[in-house]
Amino acid sequence: MATMAECRTALDKLSDTLASADGDVRSAAALNRSLSCRITDLDVTFTGRLENGRITVLDSHPGPPREKAEIRLAMTGDDLLAMVDGELNFAKAWASGRVKLEAGFRDLLRLRSLL
Repeated sequence: MATMAECRTALDKLSDTLASADGDVRSAAALNRSLSCRITDLDVTFTGRLENGRITVLDSHPGPPREKAEIRLAMTGDDLLAMVDGELNFAKAWASGRVKLEAGFRDLLRLRSLL
């Protein structure tokens, strides 16, 4: 099972990947939205912002999100690590229910190029 520190590092790595992306991926990630990432097996939520193609983690706390973020992710720590390391395809994990993504309709349309 992934640790909280490993999950935080994975979110930082994901942020670096998004920030260095080109084309459609860069454009899709160039939102300014609140973000939460719930790690279900650790029962912890990371909260922050997706701004200009970079994820900034501002806080973490036990349990589910305290406030409804504009973009909400939920998955196990192992799935987060596998996804960031390229071992788990996000679209397939989302389609199978391993990863949950909730956002407004426009944001979902824009984020689809990340899939």
